[in-house]
Parts: sequence; structure tokens; C-alpha cells
Amino acid sequence: MDRLKRPFYLVFGLILCGIGVLGAFLPLLPSTIFFIMAVYFFSKSSPRLEAWVLDHPLFGPSVVAWNEHKAIPRKAKWLAFAGMALGFVMFVLFSRPGVWLLLGVAIFFIASALYVGTRPDGPAKDN
Repeated sequence: MDRLKRPFYLVFGLILCGIGVLGAFLPLLPSTIFFIMAVYFFSKSSPRLEAWVLDHPLFGPSVVAWNEHKAIPRKAKWLAFAGMALGFVMFVLFSRPGVWLLLGVAIFFIASALYVGTRPDGPAKDN
């Protein structure tokens, strides 16, 4: 059965990796989350591509920090907060939502920001 799943895992990993690369160039599209998911699929289909993402000088450290410590580097947190704030402002300005939709989206962004903000910054340092 795993032999039948492997090509699908590989395709999903490649698609997610491609979206991650796009996210590196498009301001409101995140990249790290797509590389984290790509590594999951590559771990089941292509150890070579999994190692490529994990060893990548730009994308790898954030993925490794998440996989090993469930950590989000402080700089990435601030970029995420800024992206969420900008996304919320754009949503309000361009869609002019009703009160209930505005409240729902605001709760979603606040919950997302709280989740990101409560993750550790990185591995604990030895004193």
C-alpha cells in the first residue's frame, strides 16, 4: 500500500514546496508552513528532497526549528504579526464586511497571533 501512496506523497510535497518558493517572493503568502508540510510528505516519499529542504540555507533552519522544538524564530513571529495585521486591514478595506463576518475574521486573526506568539523562539540555551 505504501508503494501506491509514495507517488502521491511526492507530488503533494513538490506542490507544497513550489508554493513555499512562491511565498518567499510574495509578501502576503507565507513560505515556512508550506516547507514544513512538504518535509512531512517528502519524509514518506523522497529522503533526498526531505534532506534538501532541511539543509537549505534559507528555508531549512525554520523548518528544523519547528520539527525539533515546535519553535518559531522571533523575527518570523514579527513578520507573521505584520502580515496578519496587513491582511486584516486589507480585508476590512476591500470587502467592507458585516459585523458578524468582521468579528469572525478578527477572532481568527487574534487566535492565530496568540498561537504564533506563544510558541518558543528556539531551543533552550544552556547557561
